[in-house]
Amino acid sequence: MQFTLRHLEVFVAIAARENVSAGAEAIAMSQSAASTALAELERRCGRPLFDRSAKRLRLNETGRMLLPRAIDLLDRASELDAVLGGRGGPGPLRLGATVTVGNHLAPALIERYRALGAEARIDLAIDNMNAIAARVLAHDLDLGLIEGDYQDPDLIVGDWLDDELAVFCAPGHRLAARGACTIDEALAEAWVVREQGSGTRQTLDRAMGPYWSRWRIGAEFNQIEAIKSAVAAGTMIGCVSRLALADAFAAGRLVPLEVTGLSLRRRLYTIVRRGRFETAGMTALLGLCRAMAEERAVCLASRAGKRGSGG
Repeated sequence: MQFTLRHLEVFVAIAARENVSAGAEAIAMSQSAASTALAELERRCGRPLFDRSAKRLRLNETGRMLLPRAIDLLDRASELDAVLGGRGGPGPLRLGATVTVGNHLAPALIERYRALGAEARIDLAIDNMNAIAARVLAHDLDLGLIEGDYQDPDLIVGDWLDDELAVFCAPGHRLAARGACTIDEALAEAWVVREQGSGTRQTLDRAMGPYWSRWRIGAEFNQIEAIKSAVAAGTMIGCVSRLALADAFAAGRLVPLEVTGLSLRRRLYTIVRRGRFETAGMTALLGLCRAMAEERAVCLASRAGKRGSGG
């Protein structure tokens, strides 16, 4: 055999960070030991695995071919080690989530996951949709939970939950007392919105397509709380997931605006790298996602039944 699992571990760590020092630190090795291990692996392969420039290492064609196979083998070895050590069940998981999902849905999933066993731990990364998808594709995250329709042939995109964006304003805004407005009235206002690359912005851009030339964006932020604060403090109106607004609406700090004819419903999705070995942790987390979807469907059906009966 031309390599050991330790060789592959070093290779994967360096590939994820494009730097020997950072990769070595991630797996608790000295930089010199990691450099030696990588050099040994490349010597045994008979070819380099990275293109080197200054302090950055980028995978070359051979390295890109090796990376998914190396990760797959390391994941399988980790599962085998757990079984042999009597630690069956889900282990550590690297989860990525978009901002709305990460702040409002992921915490409940993490608590349920932790209850599955002593080894069940989740490292959560929160970013916009494009960033999370890129990290899943790069094998830097095991799976992702996103709030936009992301298409890539190397991703398996799974339908998950229903969600809805809400337009909102400050209590002192001229539209607040009515709680509703026409699309023309909404277009007369300046908007504060999420940045390009986020699932929220994707949904909003799609909804505002017919009105693009008249839509006035006053500010863009990459954080939902910043958008809420900007709306509360000024004259602009905003639009983010209704999940992120429930507390502010209940407390009267912000006011929902129903905009006639503007459809802001969307779906949330799970994403996994196509061909990726599915670890026990990934299987468990996806199962928890399905359970959450089923619970929400039952809850929504119950509410609809109560409304229909006048309860």
